[in-house]
Amino acid sequence: MSGDAGGTERAAADDEEVVDLLGDDYVRTILVETREEPKSVDTLSAACGADPSTIYRRVERLREAGLLVSHQRLDPDGHHYKEYGAALRAVTVRIDPDGYEVELDRAPEEDPADRFTRLYEGFK
Repeated sequence: MSGDAGGTERAAADDEEVVDLLGDDYVRTILVETREEPKSVDTLSAACGADPSTIYRRVERLREAGLLVSHQRLDPDGHHYKEYGAALRAVTVRIDPDGYEVELDRAPEEDPADRFTRLYEGFK
């Protein structure tokens, strides 16, 4: 339940969803691993010690909640795959007599020029 009496049901559902997601060990590992740079599901799978199918499910839930973003990665062989990066820097949960409120400190969106440079450097 959101502590904001003027909040909407959607905001309360968002708070519950975030708290639920953060209760998962794999989710926390994914967010930590992708904080500095995007990572592939295979890399995240190794970091979590879990099957890629398990990590794909967590990644999809995180993307739907807006906590993870995907990036298309091109390798020199001409293959492409997705990498995922955390879309937030911090989560604060405030508890008060009316319930709780979740506050997200989102990471700034990547500048298109920076993204182009990152993609171009991936070809080298």
